[in-house]
Amino acid sequence: MAQQSTFDHTYFAQSPKKLGYTFPAEWAPQEAMWLSWPHKEASWPGKIDRIYAPYAKFIAAVAQGQKVRINILDEAMKASALIYLQNEQANLENIEFYLNPTNDAWCRDHGPAFLLHNERKEKAVVDWGYNAWGGKYPPYDLDDVVPTRIANEFGWKLFTPDIVMEGGSVEFNGKGTILTTTACLLNENRNPHLTKEQIETYLLEFYGQEQVLWLGDGIVGDDTDGHIDDITRFVNEDTVITVVEENPEDENYALLQENLHTLRNFRLPDGRPLNIVTLPMPGAVVYEDTRLPASYANFYIANEVVVVPIFNDANDQRALEIIQSCFPNRKVVGIDSVDIIWGLGSFHCLSQQEPAIV
Repeated sequence: MAQQSTFDHTYFAQSPKKLGYTFPAEWAPQEAMWLSWPHKEASWPGKIDRIYAPYAKFIAAVAQGQKVRINILDEAMKASALIYLQNEQANLENIEFYLNPTNDAWCRDHGPAFLLHNERKEKAVVDWGYNAWGGKYPPYDLDDVVPTRIANEFGWKLFTPDIVMEGGSVEFNGKGTILTTTACLLNENRNPHLTKEQIETYLLEFYGQEQVLWLGDGIVGDDTDGHIDDITRFVNEDTVITVVEENPEDENYALLQENLHTLRNFRLPDGRPLNIVTLPMPGAVVYEDTRLPASYANFYIANEVVVVPIFNDANDQRALEIIQSCFPNRKVVGIDSVDIIWGLGSFHCLSQQEPAIV
């Protein structure tokens, strides 16, 4: 690990934070939701054809109230996508396609991180380095440049920090606080040359935030090394919803109890504790002897709806009701994710919000 003394703070003199940009909370008004249309068979071996119907349902639900912008490889992919979207009666007037080739579908991690200026009506993009969760799934060269392609196409200011970072590893309350996990961001397959404090500096400076709160491990089966969006999510500036495992014999039980204990000790910058809403986990979802990272926390907050993955499980309805209680002004929609989760992620992992300038 590099020593703090070798860390050049002058690198951040023109950071987004210094220039007045910040990353809004997901529930802030959105211009669009970005996606990368799935096409990599190896991400859903033997099942990829079965994910398109629920994926299109997801798009249709969000497109009722905002734009959906989809990265595609070519016109043939667009034509195929339109068939699925028409089958779900999606509002095609709100759906746009962009010729940005990708290696895979996980737009939360390879897509742009969108910033808004605190005073001027300006949008900017952060293009973090991307290495497919520590080099697990090459190639990822196309995914790595997606944010720059989008920023150039729209004429947005572009920031390119020189470290690896993934959108699913960070969660925001819109008032200066980032929530993340040590399991992911301190993993040696991401930025082994940086200390925890140095990584915090990058997060605060390039997302325009005030503090970083660290949880520990992610759930079993999560190949991202513990992304926050499978365990704990902000639902407003001082409230989180966090998953707990109710079966003491389950391998997620102890680690989620530890996360719950840690959350209770956190404080916001003004000294307030977090309001904590607990959310059950579904029963273990296993396919081909593999425990999959099924979690109700991997929901997407859109302008009019909150789309929640469900798993044909006894806890589905209770989870939907709990999430609905946190979003009284949005309709909570549960969509079957049993096939999608075979790709080891769900609706939040697949998407990235673009905030609206208001």
